[in-house]
Amino acid sequence: MGMKGKIALGAVVGIVVIGTASANAGSGGTGDSGSGDKGSSASTERRGGGEREGKDAAEVAEKKAAFAGDGDFQVGTDVKPGTYRTTGNTDGMCYWERAKDSSGEMDSLLANDNVTGTSYVTVKAGDKLFTSSGCNDWEAVDEKAKGSPASTMAGEGGMFRVGVDIAPGTYKSAGNTDDSCYWERSKDAEHGIDSIIANNNVTGTAVVTISASDAYFKTTGCQDWKKSG
Repeated sequence: MGMKGKIALGAVVGIVVIGTASANAGSGGTGDSGSGDKGSSASTERRGGGEREGKDAAEVAEKKAAFAGDGDFQVGTDVKPGTYRTTGNTDGMCYWERAKDSSGEMDSLLANDNVTGTSYVTVKAGDKLFTSSGCNDWEAVDEKAKGSPASTMAGEGGMFRVGVDIAPGTYKSAGNTDDSCYWERSKDAEHGIDSIIANNNVTGTAVVTISASDAYFKTTGCQDWKKSG
């Protein structure tokens, strides 16, 4: 599972884009399985109910994991257009790309990224292929889902959904020593240059205000962020 030798378009080191803002994660569940002693009708009924609950839970889990973290997926057949999320990527080996065809050539690339932590990606109806390598499974994102927005972020957390994963406000990350801290305010999860509202590479202390109308905030290689206002 080697990392592809392509540079992620969305996180271009050293480019700072200034601009104004735009807008906005989910969780799953488990089920019980019933058990019973002898062959009494009561225990049989309990067993039957448990099997149904287990089946429902399995269907929910299957629906939540939209597609695997490794493979090429044709848009429209293997993957439906929509926004997806992969979480818990800890080894820096997760790579994904959106492509306009399946030629494998560089000019077919629409967007790509190397992921630590979480990534959100919106697959568009006009995309032809979505490729994922070394990632944890992708799940569909409920755009209407509410969250309990946090006021802190892991500096290597990847992408956070504003208003769901994190609260808007001013955040500070201190003690960044080697210029590897990169942050980005995004208006969507398409990962194109037009998706970037503002971004920066930081040494020392980083301070950034995330607007309520921002959709996502991305952080890689930074010290942890704390809300300061």
